[in-house]
Amino acid sequence: MAKYFDVHPDNPQPRTISQIVQLIREDGLIAYPTDSCFGLGCRMGNKDGLDRIRSIRHLDDKHHFTLMCHDFAQLGQFVQINNALFRAVKASTPGPYTFILPATKEVPRRLLHPKKKTVGVRITAHTTAQAILAELGEPLVTSTLLLPGEVEPMTQAWEIKEALDHAVDAVVEGECGTEPTTVVDLSEGVPEILRVGAGDPGRFSD
Repeated sequence: MAKYFDVHPDNPQPRTISQIVQLIREDGLIAYPTDSCFGLGCRMGNKDGLDRIRSIRHLDDKHHFTLMCHDFAQLGQFVQINNALFRAVKASTPGPYTFILPATKEVPRRLLHPKKKTVGVRITAHTTAQAILAELGEPLVTSTLLLPGEVEPMTQAWEIKEALDHAVDAVVEGECGTEPTTVVDLSEGVPEILRVGAGDPGRFSD
């Protein structure tokens, strides 16, 4: 049965955040709110957590996982980003964008796209998610909480608790957006919009 964490939206309680992070470090899988919608999250080295995300969402091995990063400095450890793209990405973070970029050797192979060796990265503006990431000290491997056969992602913590009570280890309460992120593939050096979502795609269009 999943634990349910009630977190203050503006001032997340340090003790509660510590409990959530401890669970993540013990290879737990959480459902947590972001500025786009709820995500499923686990630490990078948690192979079982990745398998559980794939199982919950019915994902194949070509799915791009996303590293939810605390800040731009952390993001830069895990992806290669050239000077031409740096400014555009920096100007769009934090925010509801996911960027597909070539991964560095810091990223476990199982997280990479099998052919392209790329990974998704983003920085959320959500207060609770930021508090978890700051305490954790590393990115959260994240996937949008969109269940198989559904067209809308889940946005209510209590509904997630009911639906995934035995599939996740914790559900973190919180307000979130109602759209997934806008996904921009920058791996070839020229922006390609893969999904239009909460972020304005116009800034990456010619």
